[in-house]
Amino acid sequence: MAAEESKGGESTLTVLIALGVNLAIAIMKAIAGVITGSAAMMSEAAHSVADTLTEALLLTALRRSTRPADRRHPFGYGKDRYFWSLLAAVSIFVSGAVFAFYEGFRTVFGAPEEQGSPVVGYIVLALAFVLEGVSWSQAARQVRRESRAEGRSMLGFLRISDDPTVKTVFFEDSAALVGLLLAFGGLGLHHLTGSSVWDGVASLAIGVLLAFAAYTLAATNRGLLIGRQADPVLVRAVWERLRAEPEVEQVVDLLTMAVGTDRVLVCARLDFDDALGAADLERACVRIDAELRAAHPEVDEVFLEPVPRNDPELRSRVLARYGDLKL
Repeated sequence: MAAEESKGGESTLTVLIALGVNLAIAIMKAIAGVITGSAAMMSEAAHSVADTLTEALLLTALRRSTRPADRRHPFGYGKDRYFWSLLAAVSIFVSGAVFAFYEGFRTVFGAPEEQGSPVVGYIVLALAFVLEGVSWSQAARQVRRESRAEGRSMLGFLRISDDPTVKTVFFEDSAALVGLLLAFGGLGLHHLTGSSVWDGVASLAIGVLLAFAAYTLAATNRGLLIGRQADPVLVRAVWERLRAEPEVEQVVDLLTMAVGTDRVLVCARLDFDDALGAADLERACVRIDAELRAAHPEVDEVFLEPVPRNDPELRSRVLARYGDLKL
């Protein structure tokens, strides 16, 4: 529990740093965009506004998802984090990508525009890159620490992680750094060639970047909201522990679902030793439940169902889900 609270506190710190940085950058970019008349700079300002809204939504996700279980939500509010993180992904697309596409098409296909005070744009982009680097470093540090704790690469951790907050900050800050380079290129080429088309092309590229980031994050949270399986490493460990129990002859089926960050629902159908009496079976279920929770703190709820391994209807359902495996 202490580790979970520590992780939640670090996620909150990561989001707060990103919020403060993005708010300051959004103001700087907007001012520079007005002065320079750069479409790419205005697109980057919209990008930072979208990121600021995203951080506010992530803070809401962190706060609401920690509420304890109650009568209306007996499995708790952990999935609230996925819902608000999904809205954060949508905000990146609506507030950032759509505006960037608009600015890009307007600049490329509209009348040529003169560039004013590009040096202001260069300075603002450089300052923004430094500030975004601070936020990105905090997110990367948390991802690196948590991936090492689980014995995974950073990419592997980001792919399997059930904490969308730190993943969202890491992805959006990475996209922000790339977006700043694109804006710098568009501003510089406009300055060198005198053609505003380059500025528009950079804005379109920023729009594609934001749309890709939004889609990736939305797909992750969609999977978690629908009900994604727990970490395969945890699933294998639970399977092995159940199979090793003296009262269990066969693990017939094992269902898991992430019901929140570091919170997993486990449902197991087990073929118990037929020689067990009702009282023995009850005591075995209670003991197995306690052992699973002690061995795996992320296991939140455990449901054990005694079933015969050779039931044809049950077997067909398991085969339909997992394929032709040995059961």
